[in-house]
Amino acid sequence: MTRQRLTPAAEPRIGPALTPLARPREEPSPDHPPGGFPSQPFHHLDALWVQVAGTLCNLACTHCFVTCGPHEERHVMMARAEVRARVTEALGLGVKEIYLTGGEPFLHPEIEAIVEDTLALAPVTVLTNGTLLTERRVAWLAALSRAARFSLELRVSLDGTDAATHDAFRGPGAWVRALAGLVALSRAGLLPIATFTQPEGADPLAYTARCVAVLGETGVREPRVKLLPMFRLGREAARSGGYGPGESLAGLPESAFDPQRLQCGRSRAVSSRGVHVCPLLVDEPGGRMSDTLSGSFRPFALSHGACTTCWATGLTCANT
Repeated sequence: MTRQRLTPAAEPRIGPALTPLARPREEPSPDHPPGGFPSQPFHHLDALWVQVAGTLCNLACTHCFVTCGPHEERHVMMARAEVRARVTEALGLGVKEIYLTGGEPFLHPEIEAIVEDTLALAPVTVLTNGTLLTERRVAWLAALSRAARFSLELRVSLDGTDAATHDAFRGPGAWVRALAGLVALSRAGLLPIATFTQPEGADPLAYTARCVAVLGETGVREPRVKLLPMFRLGREAARSGGYGPGESLAGLPESAFDPQRLQCGRSRAVSSRGVHVCPLLVDEPGGRMSDTLSGSFRPFALSHGACTTCWATGLTCANT
């Protein structure tokens, strides 16, 4: 079992001046590639995912679908001004909610200012591993939420209903720290969302009930749970194998294709490297669509293995 670090990396790089040019593999794939893949139309920009922390994280989880970690800087942190510019761009295009992700957002030295800037303009969700939620930071989040015009959500990622399962992915001590963060947020009145990795083959209703029970026993008030399947991308592809040639949507009958089913019809992700179709595919060939949000408002060919998982499960990375 790989042991993970629980300490932040020093001196993270920040800002557009350090943003590398798009690599050849990041150029967008054609809207209609050969092979009979369905093409997802774009409807409207409802949600914007901002990879504010780049790929820097204090953990190096063995199943991370974007291979984040203490020394990962393929996507550098986005400066406060860069985030503000992207949010402003999105607001002009009708966006309804903003998700701040990474990497680990609470490693960003400007994260509090970024959250305050963004929450003044739209509902905000911060996705975190829960290990960096200090007493001062929780108090700040609670005060900010009470005073805000828009909603502030905190989502904490968990990989099982016990320490052994969670720490096998994230390293020793990660479960205790994440649960402590969830309890602290709950006691401060923030009602965090716990996002659990769903074990393959588990009954979703029974597993959700188990997750709710564990959170309640730990001291989380009014537990809120979201389940996510495992995506065989990034480190998870190396750990358990990527998607096989038969795991694709190639040949999906037109009569079976529902253009309203997937979140990529109503959301986009931005990082220091540009605009991507979704937060799952920021490192995948063809996942980068444009330099601008409006330039990404076009169909996307569902030719990735991860698209199969989303289609099969009806997944949305959003809170609902």
